[in-house]
Amino acid sequence: MRILLTAIYPYVFVLLYLIIPFDEYARALPNILMAILVIAFPFVIKKDDFKKLVTKPTLVLILFFVFLLVNAFIQGTLKEDIGIINKMMIPIGLVFLYLPIANFKKLKKAIVFSSFIAIIFTLIQFMILINNDVEVSLLFFQETVDALLIDRVYIGLLCVLSILISYQSLTKKYHPDNSYYLASIIISGLYLLLIMSKTAIIILVVLLVVRQFYGPNKKFRLIITSAILLILLLLTYFKLQPNLKNIISSKNNLSQVSYNESNMPLGYRTLIWECALKIASETPNKLLGIGFKETSNNLVSCYNEEITDAITKRNFVSKKFNTHNQYLDFYISSGLISLVLFISTLLFLLIKYHNKFFPTALIITIILFGMVENYLHRQVGAYYIGFVLVMLLINYKDGILKEPANDKTQ
Repeated sequence: MRILLTAIYPYVFVLLYLIIPFDEYARALPNILMAILVIAFPFVIKKDDFKKLVTKPTLVLILFFVFLLVNAFIQGTLKEDIGIINKMMIPIGLVFLYLPIANFKKLKKAIVFSSFIAIIFTLIQFMILINNDVEVSLLFFQETVDALLIDRVYIGLLCVLSILISYQSLTKKYHPDNSYYLASIIISGLYLLLIMSKTAIIILVVLLVVRQFYGPNKKFRLIITSAILLILLLLTYFKLQPNLKNIISSKNNLSQVSYNESNMPLGYRTLIWECALKIASETPNKLLGIGFKETSNNLVSCYNEEITDAITKRNFVSKKFNTHNQYLDFYISSGLISLVLFISTLLFLLIKYHNKFFPTALIITIILFGMVENYLHRQVGAYYIGFVLVMLLINYKDGILKEPANDKTQ
């Protein structure tokens, strides 16, 4: 029995990440696969496997989740917040469940392959829309949004992870898989431009700059990269300059597009962040927070008060938009202590891995993505952050990733 479970256990994990992009179509399937992993875990785990968890980042992260539960209990918000907290604990659960597995290759390939599936799905949907004479806009129209397999911000994150994995898997010497990984990088990059995933594109630009600090000829590459970025910034400025004042001064009159029979401002996060910052400044208990449910209620109240456009207000209130910033969310909902613990985990990893590009890139991706999205509020986000933590925490030892020797990015 143990031998059989040990053999199939890694493949259940791989299957889990293959079907994550189909979250909207098979929401229960990831939970079923997680249940299988939980049941099989006691039969496949070994005592020595738990030694992988004895690291500062892992211990601080565990302390962070323990604090969320204890704090919610003390504050009397555990009943209201337990659903959100359970979702937030998916990443650390995945770290524990991956302990019996010693190989990362299959899991990384699952990310790359699932990204390819998501891209193909979207392209087929676009072709169907165009064939039906539907106007396809890459801004925010419902037909375009519905053509994506998952939300644009998360399919963007998936493509970024796929690009990083593919780049890290390339070898200096000839290998038949090199063409496969190079094609994956090109396809994912073009796809991000096609769907205009701004968050993913910005993350990739930042990572491209960070990459210049690794390897030979750093100074020359930094100069070239800086020159290119400066030119792009100047071109962007001169293009936006005529309308810059209107963009800055428009609060309730942002450019609107139709979505779900309502209006959605293109800069909707600005409205959300204004409310989030207002709530943060007015929160009486800054050390322990006010709870995740109460934060949601306060945001809805703020949307009612601050947004003047009736259609936009109705949309924001009905959807109950969260803070769209993971750090603000922790600060408001569970206080300064939780925020410090969460950031400490990221800093521990960043300091330990700062001389290795691949793990540093993964950490920077988490940090930047958290600035525009509450990824731990969504099941799909929690799974992808769980993948990153699995990659970093389990192999975390003396600052070295136990990867094949052909990893040129180290």
